[in-house]
Amino acid sequence: MARRPDKPVYSFIRKGNGLFPEMDYDLRALDGVANGQRVRIDIKEWRNLDRLKAYWSMLHDVVAATGANGLTAERLHEVAKLQNGCVDVVLLPNGTPIAIPASIALDRMSEPEFVAFFNKVEEWLAKTYGYVPEQRRAA
Repeated sequence: MARRPDKPVYSFIRKGNGLFPEMDYDLRALDGVANGQRVRIDIKEWRNLDRLKAYWSMLHDVVAATGANGLTAERLHEVAKLQNGCVDVVLLPNGTPIAIPASIALDRMSEPEFVAFFNKVEEWLAKTYGYVPEQRRAA
């Protein structure tokens, strides 16, 4: 199940040196904020959904073409995170550190971090399963 953000996310578009609400929903976020009032914002780029779709398509393609040692695309995703450094290290009660797959969710990984992760996974899939992206096959 997708994790809901603790706070609503609003979208603003930069025009010159100003930020303008993208939709009425975003405009309502400014209700109660007086003109000239100082506010805090966190600037984050939106995730490129086409790239995210390409990532999952790539995983499904590898599973369909190679069987991926019996893994599903979802399990291959978990293995890819472990093999490519997308991990959180936790300590077991006895003090032993172990790596568990980290999240690539929008609020956990920036778009530039996801681009780097995508490229590492693509390279790892090529070495591990012989995966060749469609655009390279066509060339």
